Amino acid sequence: MKQIMPMLVYKHSAPLYLQLYTYIKENILDGSIRRGEKLPSLRALSKSIEISITTVGLAYDQLLVEGYIFSKPGSGYFINEIASGMGTPLAMYASTTREEEMAKDSMYYYDSATFDFAKWKKCTNQVLTEYAHLLFHEGDSQGEMALRNEISKYVYQSRGVICNPDQIVIGAGTQQITGQLSNILSMINIKNIILEDPCYLPVKNIFRDRGFTISQIPVGKEGISLSHLPEKLPCAVYVSPSNQFPTGAVIPVGKRYELLSWAQKNGSIIIEDDYDSELRYFGRPIPALQGLDTNQRVVYLGSFSSTLFASVKISYMILPEFMANIFQGLKRDYSQTCSKMEQLTLSLFMGKGQYQIGIKKLRALCSQKLNLATGVLVKKGSGFITLTNTSSGVNLILNVKSEKSSAQLCLEGASLGIQLSQMSFYSDKATYTAPSATPDTFSDATPSAPQDTSPNVSSLILHFNQIPIDKIPSALEALIELWQKDTRF
Repeated sequence: MKQIMPMLVYKHSAPLYLQLYTYIKENILDGSIRRGEKLPSLRALSKSIEISITTVGLAYDQLLVEGYIFSKPGSGYFINEIASGMGTPLAMYASTTREEEMAKDSMYYYDSATFDFAKWKKCTNQVLTEYAHLLFHEGDSQGEMALRNEISKYVYQSRGVICNPDQIVIGAGTQQITGQLSNILSMINIKNIILEDPCYLPVKNIFRDRGFTISQIPVGKEGISLSHLPEKLPCAVYVSPSNQFPTGAVIPVGKRYELLSWAQKNGSIIIEDDYDSELRYFGRPIPALQGLDTNQRVVYLGSFSSTLFASVKISYMILPEFMANIFQGLKRDYSQTCSKMEQLTLSLFMGKGQYQIGIKKLRALCSQKLNLATGVLVKKGSGFITLTNTSSGVNLILNVKSEKSSAQLCLEGASLGIQLSQMSFYSDKATYTAPSATPDTFSDATPSAPQDTSPNVSSLILHFNQIPIDKIPSALEALIELWQKDTRF
């Protein structure tokens, strides 16, 4: 039996069990631990390297699941027959890649002040103590009625959305909801989807994979150009009228009525993604398009990921009544993938008013962060950084003059714990020229083809919301300093 003595680092970004798993796997792959050899027992290894039995058990379980080891009841764990002796470089590459992937989320800043987990925990405990009997049965494929009731009340009060709970379908994230919607659209003979450019790419991929014909319309300061919409061709147009991602463009009310009129005359459907609409920091949140609709032309999409915490994959769609009736005939084909436990917790959280209180606090906090981040970037980045989308949401668009590539700028941000993404990822164009050269305006510029210009301008999305407010000045100043390093701009 080989002595296992890994060097575990308690303050490492990867958890202890993952470090132990990586160490054992490398020894298996490079032949240091051979086929059939027995591993130390959980208790023995726990004692020898001074970590908990649970931690050792997690490492062994992962090795077991991936087939590196097998267990014999009453005998212990043994090395499986695999292609051992593959060499340390390959093993190190594989383990490093996995370690980086597992630790990816923890490499960035996070701000616990954005959500009150103590209140969420109380609601979870109430579900477990008072409603545990409901958890012994699978969830409603349409979503728990208790949560649908709360959503119908909330969206009317906050967004002016008019619906009843039977029109609401709950799912595990926008992508699942979009998949269900695709089936309904096919049943009403809509085969063409019009998307914004730039847009949220997973939605585009779902429609494409479902066989829809896809076209895109560039986004200006007032959203998509209605003159680009087809006539006499029923289709579905996917828009975010109150806070377009990632540009922050807003469709004004007059244009909203024009869009509704077009949908009615053209026999088309508007899919309204109300992404981050509540997080508007100047004036009141803009009422939803759905509340203006009198002809059952709008499907309303909402999500709790931005307003609760990212790992809650609870999204919903509100269907026009005729489409809701179609879904009733389809729902038996679906199983609910959204946690029933989380749905019931959220229904209590909303019913007690905690969600509404949290939104107000989050709006105030993000507004302060946005003002602070904007001030630092304008002052310290003068001459090579300009900003777009400075009135809503949880991100800013940075237009950065640099010889460095967009990818390199994002990686340098990640090295400081700052999350950035390339604007070009969300556009069909090879590059994206973001509108505006001023800190607080949004011009009507649109995505353009690559241009051979100097200096280069990279358009990046800065996700400022997760940086703690007291860290924003130092974090962004360090980012600017790093970006300016080894460049002439």
